[in-house]
Amino acid sequence: MAGGFAKDGAVQDQIDATIEDAVTRVRDQLPRGEGLEKCEECAAPIPAARREAVPGVRLCITCQTELDKESVNVSGYNRRGSKDSQLR
Repeated sequence: MAGGFAKDGAVQDQIDATIEDAVTRVRDQLPRGEGLEKCEECAAPIPAARREAVPGVRLCITCQTELDKESVNVSGYNRRGSKDSQLR
């Protein structure tokens, strides 16, 4: 049951859109192409086990950890398409 300007199922549509956006964002961050044998940041060798586990890997574990710490968290709220949320 929806109230206000929202249609029935609007809350679920918002949840689905939020999850879809999050999955798309994470997939876009996955490495692509052929992996490197040496880290592109520090030139340290990337172990074969890491190259097999993460196809297309370009960074060593240390550099990847630092990059992950610096990455910005994106809000988990997806407010597109909900007129009710725009009125609040």
